[in-house]
Amino acid sequence: MSIPDDGIATAQIHAGYEPQGPHRPVAVPLYQSAAYEFPDYESARRMFALKEPGFTYTRTGNPTVAVLEQRLAALEGGVAALATATGQAAVAVALLALVSGGQHIVASSKLYGGTVDLLTDTFADFGIEASFADPADAGAWAAAVRPQTRAFLTESIGNPLAGLQDLPALAAVAHSAGVPLVVDNTLATPVLYRPLELGADVVVYSATKFLGGHGTSLAGAVVDGGRFDFASYPDKWPQLTRPKRRYGGDTLWSRHGHGAYLALARSKYLHDLGPSLSPYNAAQILQGLETLDIRVARHVANTREVVRFLAGHPAVAQVHHPSLPSSPDAAVAARDFPRGTGSVFSFDLAADPAETGPFIDRLRLFKLVANVGDTRSLVAHPAAMTHCRLTPQQRAAAGIGETTIRLSIGLESAADLVADLAQALAPLATERQASGAPAAVVNV
Repeated sequence: MSIPDDGIATAQIHAGYEPQGPHRPVAVPLYQSAAYEFPDYESARRMFALKEPGFTYTRTGNPTVAVLEQRLAALEGGVAALATATGQAAVAVALLALVSGGQHIVASSKLYGGTVDLLTDTFADFGIEASFADPADAGAWAAAVRPQTRAFLTESIGNPLAGLQDLPALAAVAHSAGVPLVVDNTLATPVLYRPLELGADVVVYSATKFLGGHGTSLAGAVVDGGRFDFASYPDKWPQLTRPKRRYGGDTLWSRHGHGAYLALARSKYLHDLGPSLSPYNAAQILQGLETLDIRVARHVANTREVVRFLAGHPAVAQVHHPSLPSSPDAAVAARDFPRGTGSVFSFDLAADPAETGPFIDRLRLFKLVANVGDTRSLVAHPAAMTHCRLTPQQRAAAGIGETTIRLSIGLESAADLVADLAQALAPLATERQASGAPAAVVNV
């Protein structure tokens, strides 16, 4: 379903849960159980044959986890969702249900480094190839398509440079090629952006980040829009359209129709590989979701103040954020992100690369952490941390330099965050003035 902007607050609290007797708890109960008693033998037999819905073992489903799945599907406007142990697991499961050995993915050249590792190392071991294209150039995506292509992958807001793309244009290219578009919406959340409404077919999340919001619990999710017609391309998708012994000689498409994709992801990849979300972590993410829109609004407001400060500082060479008028993504931001373009972004120091470490070490409020989307403000050095395994060429294509600093703006006082950055940047500004270096060119 499509949720109006003013309905997000209600859905993030109530969707997917109705209090049940005898006690009718208003908060979602934590069902901390590995397994479930079957009412009778016939029910057990049918559930294991996947002919009757129900909980058999928490590796493939749990009542607490199910509420989270239903709530995320509602917030994204999808038909169903699958929760996973981490965001990395969500990306892997979402793609493995589409792509197998000898096949191919077209992906954004400006992805989170861990996703690039997955595509270029682990998937390469599986015989799956990946090509990378500039997310701002739909023509480059069309040119990268092969007969073996089975998926497009991009991020709604790029990590770490906060780049955007014309998602309807990419969706048109994907659908012209007969493949689904998968979008990682972690940095935007459904509060700022709903990719399914702009042509995406599958949305993935690291729910560890803004959805949970407090940096306590790992989680991920795959949300299926339920609109991609796999049956129109049966030879491309035998895993969904051909009879399988695993499903009693049935096809998943005949059993589940447009829900077949997520049925495969759950019954095969979650079941066989086991990247399952614990009930406790699901409860933590559900609690975080209840304040999602309030927190995201504060994140965005703080980010505006920090971006404004950095864009005018002499020790900053460039700020990468779509809210800046001269950003190459400003038009897309104005059209598709009326509530803001998030609070994770990067800037480049106007300094020698050797100054990067000392700058980070001078920060006090910003914590040096390999995470984003926390209540706390965080800092990272992509070249040495999140994107360290990329080749120099891959980092250059992603726009990541040796002095690129990633920030995740938290919920503290914006004035305090600016003051912390100011004191950490002050020695660099003094050095520039003493050396007679020209003023930095800032992206404003």
